[in-house]
Amino acid sequence: MPGAAGAVTAAACRIPAWIDAPDPAIAERAVREAVAGGARLVVLPELTVCGYAFADAAEARSAAEPADGPTVARFAALSAELRCVVVAGFAELGADGRVYNSAVVVENGVRRAVYRKAHLWDREKELFTPGQAPAPVVATAAGRIAPMVCYDLEFPEWVRRVAQDGAEIVAVPVNWPWRPTPAGQDPLEVAKVRAVAGAYRVHIVVADRCGTERGVAWFGAPVIADADGNLLAGPGGPPPGEPGVLLATLDPAAARDKRLTPHNHVLHDRRPELYRETDTDSDTEGAPPWPA
Repeated sequence: MPGAAGAVTAAACRIPAWIDAPDPAIAERAVREAVAGGARLVVLPELTVCGYAFADAAEARSAAEPADGPTVARFAALSAELRCVVVAGFAELGADGRVYNSAVVVENGVRRAVYRKAHLWDREKELFTPGQAPAPVVATAAGRIAPMVCYDLEFPEWVRRVAQDGAEIVAVPVNWPWRPTPAGQDPLEVAKVRAVAGAYRVHIVVADRCGTERGVAWFGAPVIADADGNLLAGPGGPPPGEPGVLLATLDPAAARDKRLTPHNHVLHDRRPELYRETDTDSDTEGAPPWPA
């Protein structure tokens, strides 16, 4: 039955994209390579085809398509032909006329869900409208999948919410901008993936962009982490500047087991009555940093 899959091979794709020369064939080749390698779930990067480094909101709008537009239709057709689940980022032109940084889940030719990025990074706030809904959990033949987009993953409570809703795999299209990292260390983003996967016992599949676009370089560091926080694939593999597909086998049942020990459960052990959450920094102004 959907959402109760056995072992699933997942693919995290690393591909380039350019605003000035969008080429959907690049993403299509990656999906075909992934499925040829045994993948049932294929994750593609953020804004997969249209590119990322928009000059302004008008340019982002010109690249946006409705959820039933040609880009999503192409992914849906691929999923039908190859009998797989595809999660991909795209610039969405909403029925409300607003532009969103979105991710689509398609399976067997059907658009199963569209998620709009809720946490916008840097200049994205000038280009897109933030989504106002939590990530859905979609029961598929590859497991119960929750799509997110890039910066969303850095908010543990966002991952915790889908874990509580029964997600087994969090599929995340990202564009991680390159920055210097000490020799021998993975990007901090990779550490965050492992930490939140283990904290809430969910598998996480991250597809990252590679190459450069309008002077912006990308880490090109796709990763696949299991529900124990172990890194099963990435961020190595092919050189960061080159396209590639990383594969790993995940057990959805492992993500349904939230026990750490016979006496500990990652969700039941929470003490929300003791946690103080604030909306702005001003809520803590004048207060001591720690209880007296």
